[in-house]
Amino acid sequence: MEILEHVSNAGLIKTQRKILSVLILAFLAGVYIAFASEGSNMAAYNLLANSDTYGLGRVLAGVVFGTGLMLVVLAGGELFTGNSLIIVPVLDRKASVRAMLLNWLLVYIGNFAGSLCIAFMMYKSGLFNSSNGLLGGMTIKIASYKTALPFLSAFFLGVMCNWLVCLAVWVSYGTAEIAGKALVIFFVICLFITSGFEHSVANMYYIPAGIFAKQNPQWLAMSQVPAVQIAGLNWLNFAVKNLIPVTLGNIAGGSGMVGLLYWLSREFQNKK
Repeated sequence: MEILEHVSNAGLIKTQRKILSVLILAFLAGVYIAFASEGSNMAAYNLLANSDTYGLGRVLAGVVFGTGLMLVVLAGGELFTGNSLIIVPVLDRKASVRAMLLNWLLVYIGNFAGSLCIAFMMYKSGLFNSSNGLLGGMTIKIASYKTALPFLSAFFLGVMCNWLVCLAVWVSYGTAEIAGKALVIFFVICLFITSGFEHSVANMYYIPAGIFAKQNPQWLAMSQVPAVQIAGLNWLNFAVKNLIPVTLGNIAGGSGMVGLLYWLSREFQNKK
């Protein structure tokens, strides 16, 4: 249960950081996850565009995406999904619910700002023109899929996503070696991306990037997404149909299925 104690102490420290410090670290974490998102798209978009190679494309995307959480953990950053584990110091009565919720709010805002920054720069960079606009088309296709998910599907995909993300963070606390931390993060995050689960902070890149990209007629044509689905790719649906259910699922997966369950395991073990 040494990891549980470490998570409790680390979570307490997170709730005690000053607001500007939290916002800066959250902005950086949003940038790191957005870099991982755009990099995984760049690596796999040709494979994802073909149904015969789609699964292989998911694996390749997973291989690249793990870099994002590695940067958050190793370089330092405040990531909303990982901070679901602040539930542990709350359950230990070291931190208040108010402090946890304030941290979540500040980190969520910072993560969004960082992800949006990279989404806009990618749109303006011209990289979406790769393969005659196929990357731009795939960016639109991914975003339109995410904004068309049914509420419950998005919720449960969010639960399973952050169950794995928080496990990656949890297991990384079990070693002091940088190589060990990177290795455990790599395999667990690769599993989450290969599976196609939904990560709220990654979606803060994927969906805005698609909304920006759909303004380009060439990329829009390359996406081959029906007009009715393109109409649904907007800021309102981004928030209501994706961010809200996925965020709730991420909280349930990280706080409930990892933090709470390990905490309960210790409490039952310690009962006389």
